[in-house]
Formats: sequence, structure tokens, C-alpha cells
Amino acid sequence: MKETTLSRKEKIWQTALQLFATNGYLDTSTKEIAAQAGVSEALIFKHFGNKDALLAHIVKAGYRKVLMQHKGMMSYKSAKDFLKNMVLLPSQLVAEEPLFWKLQERLSHHSFSRTQHELFIKPVQPILLRAFMELGYENPELETQFLLLIIDMLWKKEACGDIENSAELARLIEQKYHLI
Repeated sequence: MKETTLSRKEKIWQTALQLFATNGYLDTSTKEIAAQAGVSEALIFKHFGNKDALLAHIVKAGYRKVLMQHKGMMSYKSAKDFLKNMVLLPSQLVAEEPLFWKLQERLSHHSFSRTQHELFIKPVQPILLRAFMELGYENPELETQFLLLIIDMLWKKEACGDIENSAELARLIEQKYHLI
């Protein structure tokens, strides 16, 4: 198996992701990132400008990676298939990129991070609405809002390890929407 070596820039942002997710953004210094990554603090500033720009790079890169891995998540075969995919998505995303989602949960109050998440989830809303309309729900707008709130809560709880029965909850949601 071939071992891949990270560039110093990649090492910096992966180390920063680890530290921001574990210790928090405000409680992590560029000096600490440099020490953990085995680089000079000046190199962080050379590559990213400042700590805020480093965070912005991590968040944008994380969402780009998620979108690349889930290009088909927006594909619409049927209303029930789409709803089922959306119910299972939070657990799947957190399992694939636990540090990124833990960081996102920690930054849910941070305006840049929140905006990036809203841009990520925004295209899902009209497709959910379409699915609920096709399935004949009495109030598809409210069902859409409700499911988006559940999805948002699930990935946050899963990311910080505050939920032990996510599979059972997903099944319960699938039953509510008659997806099983």
C-alpha cells in the first residue's frame, strides 16, 4: 500500500481541523497548530494569512469534500427514496467526516460557518417540499420545515456524541413518513 505524504499546507489545515474540533476555535492558537503540525507559525500566516482565513479554508474545503462525495444526494428517483436518503444523511455524513462535523457543531454560532451550512442545505428544501407534495401531505411546507429541523438536530447530536440511538431514531422517522 502506498503511503501518501501531505504537503505542509495540508498538514497545517488537517492539524487545525483536529485542534479546532477538539479544543474549539477560540481555544486554539496558531502557535499550537504550528507546534502540532511541525511547522513554523510564519508558514501558517504565509499559506492562510490569519487564523480566521485558516478556519474559512477548513470549512469551505469540508463542504466541498462532502458535496463531491455525495454528488448523487440530490438525485430524485422518487419522493420516498429522497426522503429516506435525507433521513439517513446526518449519520452518514458524520461517520465519514467526524472531525469536520464536530467542528461545524462547535461553530454553529459562528456566522461564517452557519452561512456555509445554510448554502449547503438550501438546495435540499425545495426537493423535500416537492417530495411531500407528491406524497400528498396535508401541509408539505410544515413537513419540510419539520424534517429539516430534525436533520439539523441529528447531525449536531451525532457530531458531538450526544446520541446513542441514531439508527433507531432514523427508523422511527422512516416509519413516520412510511418509508419502510
